[in-house]
Amino acid sequence: MTAPDDLPEPDRIEGAPHPRETARLIGQGAAEATFLEAFSGGRMHHGWLLTGPRGVGKATLAWSIARFLLAQPAEPQGAGLFGDAPPAPDSLAIAPDHPVAHRIAALSDPGLFLLRRAWDDKKKGLKTVITVDEVRKLHAFFGLSATEGGRRVVIVDSADEMNPNAANALLKLLEEPPARATLLLVSHQPARLLPTIRSRCRELRLSPLAPPDMAQALAQAGHAPGEGAGALAELSGGSVGEALRLLQLDGLTLYSELVALLAGHPRMDRPRAIALAQSVTGKGAEARLDLALRLIELLLSRLARTGATAQTPPEAAQDEAAMLARLSPDAHAARGWAEAAQTLSARARQGKAVNLDPASLILDTVLRIDDIAGRLTARGTPA
Repeated sequence: MTAPDDLPEPDRIEGAPHPRETARLIGQGAAEATFLEAFSGGRMHHGWLLTGPRGVGKATLAWSIARFLLAQPAEPQGAGLFGDAPPAPDSLAIAPDHPVAHRIAALSDPGLFLLRRAWDDKKKGLKTVITVDEVRKLHAFFGLSATEGGRRVVIVDSADEMNPNAANALLKLLEEPPARATLLLVSHQPARLLPTIRSRCRELRLSPLAPPDMAQALAQAGHAPGEGAGALAELSGGSVGEALRLLQLDGLTLYSELVALLAGHPRMDRPRAIALAQSVTGKGAEARLDLALRLIELLLSRLARTGATAQTPPEAAQDEAAMLARLSPDAHAARGWAEAAQTLSARARQGKAVNLDPASLILDTVLRIDDIAGRLTARGTPA
């Protein structure tokens, strides 16, 4: 049996600290303020749905709220010796040396329950969903005596991964919540949750991070982005998790190469295209291939956006703006690039499904894009 300390954590991004180890929530001041306003105003909801794109800090916010709540007294504090009530908290931050902070970091606080995908000893891997058996453990958790002032907090990361039986079991707890309990549901795709679960939670929506916030968040995770913060924010959609993936797989260089190849149209550098295709082979090829295909899809969508809006998005690579404007000058080109994105994405999925050689798949896709560029920029010729 795998030792507990060796078990992988399904809610950890590779190469980054776990959200419970992240000292500060960055770029989500509005969501933090909304929660604190509810807490201070006596309008605390028992269920909170933390939504937004993957990797923008939802889990970090959940752990920040958990630390904050478990460090507070269960009952509101009255006026002090001179009749003054204590000031309302203006931050979720709890001192790193606080006992609650230490216990949560060690996953040993008796007032906290973490609901996530479990380890399957039979298959020697993480389960693909959160099962009803995991949710049923909450009954034992709530059955224990309340500690540390009586508050109890449940983090579900992520709620999207619950199977139907698990979702229904959690719904019963949301319908009849235990006293002094707060359930924090992290969701990347809330539309996939049961409507009844959504209706029984108050939503806190987190936004993509702007470049300055992205730079701070990456530095906190131990990955200083340098001058690439703006490009990372663009290509990641403001997601720190996706930005980390780009950094770990050298995604900025990969995207720059794609841009350079299209910038050379109509005289694409074939040896350079072959070298790009071969870069997705070898060690870590699967992750590199997935990233390359995602960046190709993103590039096509940026081409479509440029033609549709007659404006280029902020550059994510050198000379990108000029290339986008030249290859997608109008709405006609925008429609062609949007159709190309759908067609080429479907071809790529099919190629992966039949285990097509990764280098061949990328080279074929790049050459087809070059061919589409020729047809779209030829006057009056449909895509």
